[in-house]
Amino acid sequence: MGSEKFDQGVLGIHHVTAIARDPQKNIDFYTGILGLRLVKITVNFDDPTNYHLYYGDELGRPGSIISFFPLEYVQQGWRGTGQVDTISFSIPENAIEYWINRFKDKGISHRGPTKRFNSEQIITFVDHDGVKLELVASKEAENRKINAWNGGPISIEHAVRGLHSITLTLEGYEKTVSLLTDILGFSKIVNEDNRVRFQIDDTVRGEKVQTTVNSAPSIVDIICHPYSHRGTSGPGTVHHVAWRTSTNENQAEIRNRIVKFGLNVTPVINRVYFNSIYFREPGDVLFEIATDTPGFLVDQESAELGNKLVLPKWLEPKRIYIEKTLPSLKIPSKGNMGPETK
Repeated sequence: MGSEKFDQGVLGIHHVTAIARDPQKNIDFYTGILGLRLVKITVNFDDPTNYHLYYGDELGRPGSIISFFPLEYVQQGWRGTGQVDTISFSIPENAIEYWINRFKDKGISHRGPTKRFNSEQIITFVDHDGVKLELVASKEAENRKINAWNGGPISIEHAVRGLHSITLTLEGYEKTVSLLTDILGFSKIVNEDNRVRFQIDDTVRGEKVQTTVNSAPSIVDIICHPYSHRGTSGPGTVHHVAWRTSTNENQAEIRNRIVKFGLNVTPVINRVYFNSIYFREPGDVLFEIATDTPGFLVDQESAELGNKLVLPKWLEPKRIYIEKTLPSLKIPSKGNMGPETK
């Protein structure tokens, strides 16, 4: 591939999707505790009897999004190898004390701050289902003010500023590293004990990224745990991570490269807010490549985001059945049109 191998690489993290149990508790935690905006209430397009809830910044920009499939009657999942172990959010350096005090006030168990790579302070905690989360305080957060929700319950100076990174836990990582560096455009940055960090280099991904979103999250850490148990899917675990690409054409090029790498990849699937392809990387983590467009404003105005159940056109004829199947929700009022119940 030579020097052109990164021309059509990914642009960083688009979103991370995890599995929850109770949708109302999920909303209360991510809007009420973390102060994210509920930007879309829809359903799992592959199983419309369950919600798909999206949280992010004011507009749900790529790189700020965490989403959930609430599955109330599914066995609890367990973190282990072959999974995204941790989802990390970015916060400003001066926000550490604020978040420690906030967690104490809200009764959220946490650990830290601890140092990582001599440049980051980490607060580690879990949500009510057991999804492992981190707040990462670093200088880079100052470049991501666009991802701090201006209408949220937490002041801009302390608010979460989108995703920071993800951590994969794998039995072995050589083939995964090859995928990241040769196909997706990552470079190895640093390692500390059994943690190895990879990041997309701004100098090879071009100015287009910089004009799309300020300092988009582009970090993935790999922890090698060859003797750990295999993770099992269910509430409390991450379902998949999605990587950004700017256009459908770039997505098609990346797909061709993944196929040549020897992995099975789905056809392009219309997810309404982005087009997606899915594949399992060599360590068995489910990866998605998602387009930046059309985004969450395709079916709602910005002031209306997260205020009601939105369905794709092909499910609208089944709305009455779907609404009867789904549990009612109390929608947070701040920054949304509400409060309302479905």
